[in-house]
Amino acid sequence: MQDKGYDFWVKLASWTAIVMVSLMIVAKVWAWLSTGSSAMLGSLTDSLLDITATLINFFVLRYALMPADDDHRYGHGKAEPLAGLAQSAFIAGSACLLAFHGIERLINPVEISSSGFNIGIGVSIFAIVCTLILISVQNLVVKKTGSIAIKADSLHYKGDLLLNASVMAAMILASFGWVIADPIFTIGVAIFLLYNAWEVGVESGAHLMDKELPDEEKQVIKRLVNSHSKVHGLHDIRTRQAGKTKFIQFHVELDDDLPLLIAHQVAEEVEILLKEGIDGELDIIIHQDPLSVLSQNS
Repeated sequence: MQDKGYDFWVKLASWTAIVMVSLMIVAKVWAWLSTGSSAMLGSLTDSLLDITATLINFFVLRYALMPADDDHRYGHGKAEPLAGLAQSAFIAGSACLLAFHGIERLINPVEISSSGFNIGIGVSIFAIVCTLILISVQNLVVKKTGSIAIKADSLHYKGDLLLNASVMAAMILASFGWVIADPIFTIGVAIFLLYNAWEVGVESGAHLMDKELPDEEKQVIKRLVNSHSKVHGLHDIRTRQAGKTKFIQFHVELDDDLPLLIAHQVAEEVEILLKEGIDGELDIIIHQDPLSVLSQNS
């Protein structure tokens, strides 16, 4: 995949998120001021976190997409999970503050006016439509690029659909006299945000700790390498991912009498097989081992 194409799709997702979330924030501020609903405040808090995370992603991805240089020979891909950890901590702190607000409203409940109810329901529907548009764009971008940052964003926004629906449910129940529903749903939103913070933190940590690629992808690597007629096997496979780049290292097992020039050609052909069979940008290192050396060491 060409860098230019990757850049285009990632920036498309970032700009779409910025526009959609900005529209939702304006609408939710108006709805919260009109209704006083703590559940709406929870939804507004989530959108403010979304725009913060999206802006961080926007600038961090620009840095992560920079090519390798003399100081960063493996590229700048780890900027993505570093930003993910920062987002995780920010989301967790905001969720705790929101939970405290929900508990306070649980002790001192506030009724929602009929005019405020109509505004709140209308804004919730508007937020759901905006979120559906954003998720559709993000799903397309993830298919085109496999970006971890966009994938994490998309998972979060899918959860936002449930969040906006819960705000509607809280306001409907409150309008029927169940005033306590509003703070209960607010606390539920806070728990939802904490769960999201945990997921983002775990995934970011895995990438920073150079976690291996999924077993399914490693099996594809082995199948592709072994499909070459001159390769007798492979061993010592090591993989990791940083941003859009997947790093793959392994030893291939070749005939003892294979000339160095042919062995080099085999390695290049294996590299081509991998790049054609695996999505994303690959950084591949292949070491050639003669079969006799392997038998001596075994």
